Amino acid sequence: MSDRGNHPADYPMMAIPAGSIDLRDDRIQAQWTVQLDSFLLAPVPVTEALYSSILQKKADAAKESQAPVVDVSWQDAISFCNLFSRQSGLKECYSVSEDGEQVVCDWEADGYRLPTEAEWQHACQAGTKGYRYGELEEIAWYQGNSEGKVHKAGAKLPNAWGLYDMLGNVWEWCWDVYDARVYGSYRIFRGGSWAEEARGCGATCRRRSHPTFRIDDLGFRVARSLSGGASSDM
Repeated sequence: MSDRGNHPADYPMMAIPAGSIDLRDDRIQAQWTVQLDSFLLAPVPVTEALYSSILQKKADAAKESQAPVVDVSWQDAISFCNLFSRQSGLKECYSVSEDGEQVVCDWEADGYRLPTEAEWQHACQAGTKGYRYGELEEIAWYQGNSEGKVHKAGAKLPNAWGLYDMLGNVWEWCWDVYDARVYGSYRIFRGGSWAEEARGCGATCRRRSHPTFRIDDLGFRVARSLSGGASSDM
């Protein structure tokens, strides 16, 4: 699996069908259901090559160009989405305050954005109900097989909807605030990574951190709204 080139016009997206998804927060023993309209999601995380191309910076020769980009914060991902949208002739989804602290999403915009965690989990499970959509060794790079490093995107088997690396390789930022009352502006990331134990690579596993947080096993993939169907009160 590849990005089929780095120009925005060549960037592939997969149509994800409408549906409902059950989310849960084991920390507070809460569960809730989210109804979702159809949307578009990239088949692989944003790669080093695409990220460098859109930011118009020289790629790091020491890094695999088709591996997911890492060491990107949630704020970095938001900025990338807006820039990618502008370069693609699409309407930007995000409005960011001058201090960068407040971010508002226009769900009607046709540009690139982060998936909500409900969208992410719905896409990851791809119609299944289990913790994983396949055998871990076949679908994911994780602590047990990664040899301590990130790998080229799309090298493992995809899920039923043609999405690669939804589990393992890199954690992926989502749009949502985790719990504003307890954690303030902390945002959610999903999916596990090359450094994660097997138990952390599952469709319902939730992690969180500050929107400025960066680490070498955390990246993101982009989504697009089809008809303003996604929504969030965060």
